Parts: sequence; C-alpha cells; structure tokens
Amino acid sequence: MGVLGSQGGAISFPSARLTVSPSSSQIFERESVSLSCEDDDGSDGWRVKRNTSRDAAVTCGAGWGTLSGSTCDISSMVPFDSGVYWCESSSASSSSSSSSSSINISVSGGSVILQSPVLPVMEGHDVTLHCQTKSPPSKLPADFYKDGSLIRTEPTGHMTIHRVTKSDEGAYKCSIQAGGESASSWMLVSGQQELPFSAATGLYW
Repeated sequence: MGVLGSQGGAISFPSARLTVSPSSSQIFERESVSLSCEDDDGSDGWRVKRNTSRDAAVTCGAGWGTLSGSTCDISSMVPFDSGVYWCESSSASSSSSSSSSSINISVSGGSVILQSPVLPVMEGHDVTLHCQTKSPPSKLPADFYKDGSLIRTEPTGHMTIHRVTKSDEGAYKCSIQAGGESASSWMLVSGQQELPFSAATGLYW
C-alpha cells in the first residue's frame, strides 16, 4: 500500500472514488493523465472537476480534457493544468452537492519531479518516493528533503519510508546533481479509511 505503480491510486469516499493514472502528485509537462470517477454501484453519474489558476470548479470537457463516461483524459499536461481535481455528482444541485476526495496535481516544466502519493498514506504502511528525471537515465543518485532539511541520499533515486507515522507527514522534494531539483509535494498521513473533504478548497479537515 502506498508504493507507486502504473495502476493508479484510489481513495474511498461514501459515494465515489477518484482514480488517477499515473499515480503521482507531480507530472512532467506534455505527459498524459487519466482521471476516473467510480462508485460501488457502477454509476456513470459522476464528472471530474478542477480548480486551477484559471479554472474554478470547471467540469472536464468544458474547455479542458476529453470526457468519456466518468473518465477524463488530458493528452498533454501543461503547467496551467496544475491544481485540485475531484469527482462531483452530475445531478448535484448548487445547494446540495456530493463530492469525492481530491487529488492535487502539479505539472512541472523542469527536468526533475518527485513521484509521491496523490492520496493520504495510511499509518503503518510503507511508501516509496521516486526522484525522476525527464530524460534517461532515471535511476540516478538523489538527495531527498523533508520540510527543507536533507533526509538522506539514495544511490538509485528512490527512497522507501517503512511503517509510516504522522511524524512522516510533510513537504518532500528531491534533487539530482547536474539534473536539477523537483518542486515540493505534501505527503498526508492518515489513520482513518475516509477523510472529510471540501471540494471548494481542496483541503482535508
């Protein structure tokens, strides 16, 4: 649980789950991303929305992304696509809405990103962070930082935190010599299966 992979990640909510692939909070510019809304009933009544620097609660297909059922595909991400993404019931009224948990995505135009969980990591589980370069080779020695302080240097560019606790929560980034430095991403640690969420702010309470 918590180790990044190509299958994407999902978190449960009373009504819906938002799944993103690739499952990383940071994405290189021009990469493609797929976001899907799912619920236990297999309903198609969910749509992906986002808040970015230029969009406010705009639904996929309305000027951004390609909508197919409850799945939204973005073929070529740009920095303006950075923001908070979530699922919302397509039948929800403005006075009463049903929303999923959010996913924060940051699109980088740089040469290095930190691949970290888009979803809260459960206490007691392991999590692996990858320092990824845009061009091969990708498994280069990397320095990993938490809240601005160096944690350690890893020879193959990935760092595993075993049996995560709340003290591991914080802002992580990485750097590769002669390759550059990633942006920071916040890793949230949870001891609960579900977290209340405000879609308007993109924050967990």
